[in-house]
Amino acid sequence: MRIKAKTNRRRNQRLTLNMASMIDCTFLLLAYFLLTMVVIQPEDQLSPNLRADRTAASGANSDFQPQIVDVRLVESGPVYLLGERSFADRDSLTAALSELPKDSGLFVRVHPGPRVGFAAAAMQAGRDAGFETVTYVPAGSGG
Repeated sequence: MRIKAKTNRRRNQRLTLNMASMIDCTFLLLAYFLLTMVVIQPEDQLSPNLRADRTAASGANSDFQPQIVDVRLVESGPVYLLGERSFADRDSLTAALSELPKDSGLFVRVHPGPRVGFAAAAMQAGRDAGFETVTYVPAGSGG
């Protein structure tokens, strides 16, 4: 960008700016941000892995028993609940999940309180145990 002073008839000095280089910089920045932007699916529009079949009232669809791991915060810290059993660490949860049938998938229901790392650890435990479908389910604030 060139800035120079011009003189006119009255000998007053006037500054002029060359705007071409400013416009070039603006378009280069615009092109840079457009080319480096990563397009991903927004998290608030993730599709669920489980679809309800409202046509079949009996049969194999109604016998669907998913495995559910609840991640809760208790006085001693975060725990993983699998039915009536509770686990304090990821390794013991992985060992218990590896004994379950894998066909119906695994749901990780996270209640308010635990940090994100504990939910991620429960999902990784499901993957390590051999579940191909591990679905995150946020629990309501009253659950």
